[in-house]
Amino acid sequence: MANLAIPTIDLSPFFNNEDAENSKKRVKEIIRQACSEYGFFQVVNHGVPLDLLSRAMELSKAFFRFSDEEKLECNPNAGAPLPAGYSKQPEISPDKNEHILMFPPETGFNILPGNPPDFREAMEELFSYFTKAGQLVESIMNDSLGLPENFLKEYNNDRSWDFMVAMHYFPATESENNGITPHEDGNTVTFVVQDEAGGLEVCKNGEWIPVIPELGKIVVNLGDSIQVMTNKKFKSATHRVVRPKGRSRHSFAFFYNIQGDKWVEPLPQFAKEIGETAKYRGFFYKDYQALRMRNKTRPPARPEDAINITHYEISTS
Repeated sequence: MANLAIPTIDLSPFFNNEDAENSKKRVKEIIRQACSEYGFFQVVNHGVPLDLLSRAMELSKAFFRFSDEEKLECNPNAGAPLPAGYSKQPEISPDKNEHILMFPPETGFNILPGNPPDFREAMEELFSYFTKAGQLVESIMNDSLGLPENFLKEYNNDRSWDFMVAMHYFPATESENNGITPHEDGNTVTFVVQDEAGGLEVCKNGEWIPVIPELGKIVVNLGDSIQVMTNKKFKSATHRVVRPKGRSRHSFAFFYNIQGDKWVEPLPQFAKEIGETAKYRGFFYKDYQALRMRNKTRPPARPEDAINITHYEISTS
């Protein structure tokens, strides 16, 4: 029953050639409400081919079955905005997973394996479809916020910092089951596809709701950047991953991002122009990314000491 609390939105009106303006308006309103209240929803008929999702998931599982020695041949590219290639969380990390991270193919950052043979092709194709889905959701949010046409597209027109991660979570032990600790993403929009093991949970009104995996559904959650830009009109979604017992968990996460040199602050449409005080200080996105990366590479002794978007919040007291 808990999964019913997560809105599932049909995006097919945006792919139909026939007049579907009323249907589009309804979708925009549902998304506006979901983004305003808790920052997450699921989509179907999103334009990402289901056979590609299935094929990419199987290839990802095949890669993570390789030995550590083979996987480490894709050692990360330190020159990328984030380490592109294969990484495994250090033992001291509370997050128990390994992953392979990629940027847009044209950036030249990626270090992808030659085996399985079709891995690179499938990942690059999936990346392309997720990018298009990100542009669509961004456009819908733009209209839902009442912004001028293509405002967010023109503001966020550099796709070089978008990235996708293929994830493998190790089975839970008797003493702990954490996959990723509760957090918010730093970007604008994230897409998540998980295998049948599930494990993703989202926080709504203080309660954790398991997201039950269903074929064809993609989870969408908003990140900190859109919360800052809208001056908290749209919410950054809190979520976590709980590892299942007796089996691994696999997923894809695509991060529709902001280019690192972009200045992020509350837009005047949601602050000065409507007489509201800005709730955040402005920042360069790359600086916030670096602080978040430090949480991973040098985890604080207490999880509550990890740096998040409240670092830039303006106190009203």
